[in-house]
Amino acid sequence: MKKLLLSSLIASALVVPAFAALDSGTTAPVFTAQASLDGTEFTYSLQESLAKGPTVVYFYPSAYTQGCNIQAHTFAINMDKFKAAGASVVGVSLDSIERLNDFSADPEYCAGALPVVSDMDGSIASSYELQVRDGREGATDTRGVEIGHGFTERTTFVVGVDGKIAGTVGGVSPEENVMKSLEMIQHLASN
Repeated sequence: MKKLLLSSLIASALVVPAFAALDSGTTAPVFTAQASLDGTEFTYSLQESLAKGPTVVYFYPSAYTQGCNIQAHTFAINMDKFKAAGASVVGVSLDSIERLNDFSADPEYCAGALPVVSDMDGSIASSYELQVRDGREGATDTRGVEIGHGFTERTTFVVGVDGKIAGTVGGVSPEENVMKSLEMIQHLASN
């Protein structure tokens, strides 16, 4: 019962309403940060990504938590559709690079299909004017491993090649977040 209560509290803490202050038409803050793709660390640059096409920048509370697992998996299984529209996807969380190395390679979640960026100090999330909350001491992920960091709200920004935010998705289920992002990317590609 105690474990069920703790899991419920963690799940409710991770469901945060969208308060994204950056609107469509706003220039997206560019960032360069430590990231992982299929378990391999590298330096990710949003500016370099935008030079190749539109980019979906999705912020999520934490790797290996219920909604984030679903969202990463949904992005991974739809990556061919994003690529067909000329877009790339990057996830951003306050997770350490070590947690992201595991998450990015995990066949149940990112499956090596998309990079995830470590924003341990929350500065990237803050630059997008997202709410960053402190984590709960002792909170564990779906593997039973202590999370040990704060959380940012689940909000996705679709950034056009002009560097401007073409659309924002927040306040919806993880699956709907991905599908709405895909719709925006496909709309960009068709115009």
